Amino acid sequence: MALTLSRYHVGMAQLIVRNIEDEVRDRLRELARRHGRSMEEEVRDILRAAVAASPARPARFGTRAAARFRGRGLKADITELRGKPAVPPELG
Repeated sequence: MALTLSRYHVGMAQLIVRNIEDEVRDRLRELARRHGRSMEEEVRDILRAAVAASPARPARFGTRAAARFRGRGLKADITELRGKPAVPPELG
């Protein structure tokens, strides 16, 4: 399936999907008919619902770790190690 995305108006985009199976096209047409709207509006509604149902971006590791240990009594700040080499601990 090929997707082409272009802007034709400020704030509006055009999405072209090529090589959709006939069965998918026919089912979209039937859904649109049942909902009393065009196939184009039906597809827009499906895309809006799909995007709204998923989080915009999953939380990164630091955010997830902070949430997990929040309220567990840690008083000191944890030093950020971004850009520093990992050093194994001395075990013996």
